[in-house]
Amino acid sequence: METARVLVAADKFKGSLTAVQVAERVTAGLRRVVPGLEVETLPVADGGDGTVAAAVAAGFDRREARVTGPVGDPVTAAYALRGSTAVVEMAEASGLQHLPDGVFAPLTATTYGSGELLAAALDAGATTIVFGVGGSATTDGGAGMLAALGARFLDADGKPVGPGGGGLAALAEADLSGLDPRLKDVDLILASDVDNPLTGPKGAPEVYGRQKGASEEDIAVLDAALAHYASILGPEKAALPGAGAAGGIGYGALVALGARFRPGIEVMLDVLGFAPALARATLVITGEGSLDEQTLHGKAPAGVAAAAREAGIEVVAVCGRLALEPEALERAGIRRAYALADLEPDPAVSMAQAGPLLERAAESIARDFLS
Repeated sequence: METARVLVAADKFKGSLTAVQVAERVTAGLRRVVPGLEVETLPVADGGDGTVAAAVAAGFDRREARVTGPVGDPVTAAYALRGSTAVVEMAEASGLQHLPDGVFAPLTATTYGSGELLAAALDAGATTIVFGVGGSATTDGGAGMLAALGARFLDADGKPVGPGGGGLAALAEADLSGLDPRLKDVDLILASDVDNPLTGPKGAPEVYGRQKGASEEDIAVLDAALAHYASILGPEKAALPGAGAAGGIGYGALVALGARFRPGIEVMLDVLGFAPALARATLVITGEGSLDEQTLHGKAPAGVAAAAREAGIEVVAVCGRLALEPEALERAGIRRAYALADLEPDPAVSMAQAGPLLERAAESIARDFLS
């Protein structure tokens, strides 16, 4: 009989466990039932928060830079570097977690720090940059990012427009001639699980503005400002998939930095070395905090399951809560899902005890699939 080799390739359980901790807990539970089991861990991410941590777990070096946070305060942001490849996560610089006491700034939050973080990666010698976008506090179309990289956005009086998406309503001239010349020689990959356009009913302000504190009036202001901004920089790229990612930073990267869009999980599986790890496995365990409809649209477990199914390797999943029918799991290539909610129905207790519960779920997987 073939020796069992398990690959644990799961995302974080948001609010309770990092992807690295998920892998550690699953491994502990499996080995309690099958001592000495061969387990390889490859924490994964889809371009959103946790992307740098996944790269570091896969052997990249963790680097830090002091940059401008979304409301102008300095923050420490991390990126990952291996050779000439950098993984930059915009949320590290411009994410919701950097808002002071959760006070939103929907009209004025800036991506300036994300531009500074990209510049730090350039300074470190990166010629390939995976730019993971998600979890942003911003809706500025990437104008702040571009300004940090040398662009100028001026009003009718020739003065710089104010920060954030709201300031773009006054934009009269966009001067991109001062952009960092090193960007021309960089392969910039826009990695996102979001394929929304910049504006309109499926655009960044309408779909994501509310979670960043925008009122209905703010959303209308931001949508009009971004449409005006795109009319000056180039409207043809505003409808591209990913243009609306992270408050429109995707559009800024596509229109001015020569970025190319790829689904975040596909990029990250390549960068993390998933294919060779998969070739060594006889069973794959993936997962994230909530397995639901969103999971099926480009989230990490769906990407892992699709790749494993193509290789003919069985996949099971772990999650905090399960909101998918068995048929939907089957279509995604997931044989079975083990939810912590089945072990502890109280969500608060389940989140607080996620580690021990996950070990119990892994014990069940070992009994069902490995012994």
